[in-house]
Amino acid sequence: MSRAARKQLFSMTDSLIKANKALKMSLPQAAVKEEGIVQLLSDCQDAAVAIGNSMEVLCGEGTQTVAELEAYCENLYQMALSLANPKGRKELAQELTRQLLRVRRHIDAEVPDRLEAVFLPYKASMWDSLESIWMAADADTDCDAYVIPIPYYDKNPDDTLREEHYEGEEFPENVPITHYEKYDFGVRQPDIIFIHNGYDNGNFVTTVHPYFYCKNLKQFTEKLVYVPYFVLDGEGIDKDYATPVAVLYADYIIAQTEKERQDYIKYCTEIYPEGNFEKKVLAMGSPKFDKVRSVKRDNVAAPAEWLERTEGKKVILYNTSVTSLLKDSDAYLQKMQDVFSFFQSRKDVVLLWRPHPLMESTLLSMRPDQYDEYIRLKELFREEDIGIYDDTPDMYTAIGLSDAYYGDPSSLVWLYRETGKPVMIQDVAIREGEQDAN
Repeated sequence: MSRAARKQLFSMTDSLIKANKALKMSLPQAAVKEEGIVQLLSDCQDAAVAIGNSMEVLCGEGTQTVAELEAYCENLYQMALSLANPKGRKELAQELTRQLLRVRRHIDAEVPDRLEAVFLPYKASMWDSLESIWMAADADTDCDAYVIPIPYYDKNPDDTLREEHYEGEEFPENVPITHYEKYDFGVRQPDIIFIHNGYDNGNFVTTVHPYFYCKNLKQFTEKLVYVPYFVLDGEGIDKDYATPVAVLYADYIIAQTEKERQDYIKYCTEIYPEGNFEKKVLAMGSPKFDKVRSVKRDNVAAPAEWLERTEGKKVILYNTSVTSLLKDSDAYLQKMQDVFSFFQSRKDVVLLWRPHPLMESTLLSMRPDQYDEYIRLKELFREEDIGIYDDTPDMYTAIGLSDAYYGDPSSLVWLYRETGKPVMIQDVAIREGEQDAN
């Protein structure tokens, strides 16, 4: 139960109490002010119904608050019938006052004074960017934490939307999921909302549902917190990464390091000089680092077939990223072919290929001419059983199971570096056999 919703209920009730006082003051002149009094009674009834509806959304049916409000509405009706009866209307006015005071006490008893925190991931594979924050909130006995996966869409090259995706069923079993259609943001008014998608409609490949754009979310909460889903090398952040639309609406932005924080402040202030980013940007690290430091080969829940295939062998995590693919798609796809050919002949090493989850959507949207070749390579890898194909939402299984990293300089590198295991970056320009020739 959010403190903001509790505060709003008290505010609505206090406004009703003030209206009731105005009603009492008008009653001696009921003969000449009847029309105005009837309208005031109608307004009070509407306000009482609104409070009752909010209570049922927040606390369910059968509360004492709603029962008292229903009795209050009945007395409002009786008041309308008793305007010509001075004694009757005076007694009703006193009872209306007592009822509203009881409504306030019932709200105090039935609506807990607790913090309500909402987490809005959209891809299950990106849940790690919020997970450790949620774990802390969930463990706090004074906090109600809700994980609400939100729908998103792939985009066509012309910026129109393709199919809708919802990944609420793909989250870890220990994470209780609330469906986005079951949570009324307008009524519940969560005290704090955490997001990891900062781009709204500015992403060329995907977009979350417009209802969950930062600008709209901000109207429902006092604290909107943007936690980037990516991690960098800790030496700062580029302007494009630092200035998504979320920074304009967020109350807090979580930076990975102090150097990164200073970059956020610099770049965001250039675009939004009124933003007060000195206070908004906090250097607090990343939940991703909390996660990666905890995974080992002996504690990851890898599928049985993975464990059987990798027993007694070295495992190389091969990571392919969207950014590197877009730089030179043709050369990149040729490099992938070389890598597959090399590892196909090895019996002592297993290649664990983990493509970026948006690889196919990106190609279809931005490089449609290379899409078919990528699909051919993917099918080759799987049909020829070259290695392990990992399209699971949890990348930490691959991190824990593997002995070394090979692939693109993506954010996964900075995570993998935290494990202390070897990291090697692939050079797309170097083809198979060229190094031996040199």
